[in-house]
Amino acid sequence: MAERAQFEELARQLSAVGAVKRDMGRILPPDCPGGSAAVLTLLGRNGDMRMSKLAELLAVDMSVTSRHVAHVAARGWIERLPDPADKRSRILRLTPLGLDQLDELSRRTTHLLAERLADWTDEEVAQLIRLMSRLRESFGDCRSVPFRHPAAAAPVLEETTRTPAST
Repeated sequence: MAERAQFEELARQLSAVGAVKRDMGRILPPDCPGGSAAVLTLLGRNGDMRMSKLAELLAVDMSVTSRHVAHVAARGWIERLPDPADKRSRILRLTPLGLDQLDELSRRTTHLLAERLADWTDEEVAQLIRLMSRLRESFGDCRSVPFRHPAAAAPVLEETTRTPAST
């Protein structure tokens, strides 16, 4: 098992991944912020779905999901169809314009990664993909299981104060 210092360094490196994500966010088209890109990506990857499923995959509440969905729907990138199983619900589906936007997002992301990792070998890129996939698998579906610090499971002991009379 890795040493504590290695886990501390891993935590620092994972925090630094935020800079990579911010850089990737800068290449998004002006009318497609990160939340909208996530909606398009999830619909592209998983197909048609209800808004409740999308909220679960985004790991945000329904109000945030509704804002993202309204944004992409206003641009004609998705359509909201009646759910045949429940007329009160809507099924979200990418439109041809949405597929075009998703292709543009993929093109921009691929270009940025190819540019920034130009000095990496194919094997290094493949190794990073394998390790990041394994890391995600190790964490499982962390959207539904809150992290519990090991100390939280231990009973809290009251601290007693000694007075000169009790010693």
